[in-house]
Amino acid sequence: MDRHLVERAQHGDHDAFDKLATEAFPRLWSIARRVTGDHHLAEDAVQDCLVRAWRNLRALRDPERLDAWLYRLLVNACRDQGRATRRSSGDVVTELQDVADEYDGSVHVELRDQLDRGFARLTVEHRAALVLHHVLGLRSREIAAVLGIPEGTVVSRLHYALRAMRRELEADLKLEADLQLAPAAPRGDD
Repeated sequence: MDRHLVERAQHGDHDAFDKLATEAFPRLWSIARRVTGDHHLAEDAVQDCLVRAWRNLRALRDPERLDAWLYRLLVNACRDQGRATRRSSGDVVTELQDVADEYDGSVHVELRDQLDRGFARLTVEHRAALVLHHVLGLRSREIAAVLGIPEGTVVSRLHYALRAMRRELEADLKLEADLQLAPAAPRGDD
């Protein structure tokens, strides 16, 4: 990120902001896609984020913190999109799916589906914490700064999100085991 470019944008240079937005868009969309779980909601969230950024760019005190500030705006925009639509996620975090991609066949499809269902049941706040930590690799202190919440809250959200994911995966495994142990239904022609 070019500090000079940020400063130019803060002084109303549309071209400078356009360059910053163009550079940030793929990263912001990727995060929004994972947090919202929906392609269209992600586009709307990124657009809202960038509009808010343009309107409030002068309030950014430290141009070096542009990325963290954009992440915060983006998570808030994702939260707003979630409130507006009240849809649940249909897809899981791509990086989590990439783990499943290493396997072939039905294990791959099953694991992806299980992760999908577990991630879809998380709140936007929990999804955001997971994405910022596991996808972007931010530490809890950095996530706290991005989201504007205490570090302890970040740790708690990560803990409960992972616990919820684990619970969903275990429930799926138990259901699968129960179905395999259930006796076959008698056929009428025997």
